[in-house]
Amino acid sequence: MTLATWLTVVTICILGAMSPGPSLAVVLKQTLSGGRRHGVVAALSHGLGVGLYAFLSIVGLAAVIKASPVAFGLLQWGGALYLAWLGVKGLRARRQAATELPDVATTGAARDGFLVVFLNPKISIFFIALFSQVVGVDTSFLAKLGYAATAMAIDAGWYLIVAWLFSSPRWLSALQRHTLWFERLFGVILLGLAGRLVVGILRS
Repeated sequence: MTLATWLTVVTICILGAMSPGPSLAVVLKQTLSGGRRHGVVAALSHGLGVGLYAFLSIVGLAAVIKASPVAFGLLQWGGALYLAWLGVKGLRARRQAATELPDVATTGAARDGFLVVFLNPKISIFFIALFSQVVGVDTSFLAKLGYAATAMAIDAGWYLIVAWLFSSPRWLSALQRHTLWFERLFGVILLGLAGRLVVGILRS
């Protein structure tokens, strides 16, 4: 694991964690309805779910590498194109009217934080797209664990920040006002990273 490769993983994981979606809605709802404690529990269980998904994705990719280098090459191209598509999607984002957060029971913060990850197949697609760019035949088991741990720590860290900051409802409107610009910024960065990954594939 080189520093440049790890920083690429860090950057994309940060963008993925900060991207608005069902996970953000669940952690916010737990925080605003049940208080900071519920938000923190949801954030930690969400991070655990992300770490598990990341590790399983890496293990699956390692199996593909051994079974079929051609299939792995196709996965690399598909992954780079998927990240580019996410970037274009971010750039084309449009402002949406503020909506009420979904009704989420605060009694199952750990359960809901984990299940919103576990029951979302898009997360596995995201990690396969990401890790197909950095996992190779020479990637050690320790490095694989490091990648999964990085994804888990970044995700849990981001949602802990969300739970901490948005324990006060007045911050929610500020987040909603700037969501569009967050998405567009992420779109630009993801497109740049996708281009860098394509160049790396062509050189290999």
